[in-house]
Amino acid sequence: MPVSVPALTIDRVTHHYGTAVALSELSFDVPANQIFGLLGPNGSGKSTLFRLISTLVPVQSGSIQLLGMDVMTERNRVRESLGVVFQSPSLDRKLTVRENMECQAALYGISGQKQADRIEVLAKLMGISDRLNERCERLSGGLKRRAELAKGLLHQPRALILDEPSTGLDPSARLDLWRALVELRDHWGTSVLLTTHLLEEADKCDCLAILDSGKLVALDSPDNLRRATGETVISVMTDEPELVAGVLKSRFGWDPKTSDHQVRVVIDDPGIAISDIMQTLASNSLSITIGRPGLEDVFIRRTGVPFSSYQSDGRSIERK
Repeated sequence: MPVSVPALTIDRVTHHYGTAVALSELSFDVPANQIFGLLGPNGSGKSTLFRLISTLVPVQSGSIQLLGMDVMTERNRVRESLGVVFQSPSLDRKLTVRENMECQAALYGISGQKQADRIEVLAKLMGISDRLNERCERLSGGLKRRAELAKGLLHQPRALILDEPSTGLDPSARLDLWRALVELRDHWGTSVLLTTHLLEEADKCDCLAILDSGKLVALDSPDNLRRATGETVISVMTDEPELVAGVLKSRFGWDPKTSDHQVRVVIDDPGIAISDIMQTLASNSLSITIGRPGLEDVFIRRTGVPFSSYQSDGRSIERK
């Protein structure tokens, strides 16, 4: 497939669960041979879109094309070209890594020497060659995730989608996972699409789509999104967030956002006098941090709500 053909095309996709709107007129392209991230709090529509792309749920309105194939009318071809790693583990814990991979290979009609060769190659790629004969129940979370990836790549898919791939992994295992994803992109030419609610993970993607309440609110590389947000971010930790926000607004004309004990504002003036800010807030702040905008600030600018203000069930704790 030519690189100019998008790995994924989402065109005016809308999806409902009863009267609840999970996705609303969603449209964007995912470039080929990139690591593309879908960032959003729980309840933003990421998992619904994941199910639609992976053909688990039919498209209600709009269209989705994977590698130029329609996920509704060419479902079997899409499944042949797509690798899927779910958030919930799919390994049989009582089987060895090799046995899990052999079962997966059999589902795709891969047998004999071809099966053995692919298992060896993928095990080496994922750094689990020495664990092939070990039962999966004895593996760490990071090793299980690598085994899941190897299993999902046995049929040599041109695109790989992962739902919250870092769930349950410690920092070291997350680094190992990302090394594997970069290897797939750079040396295998695999297009990778992942969903995440972790800002540090989203920051590593080549391109990023930010979803909120089923709508696309931003689409670009993380660097470009940050640059478009502003020059400087000022973060104030305080026991009086409403008071501090009011002072910043009246004194400097800014529009700060509050969340718990934090007041945050992004400005375009890189030459702001730090001493003036310190003096103004000295008696009302616990700490003041000044730096460059991050993806948290991008989310605030695009939605008006701090990303960190969402609970694990996807509902906003506080909207100010």
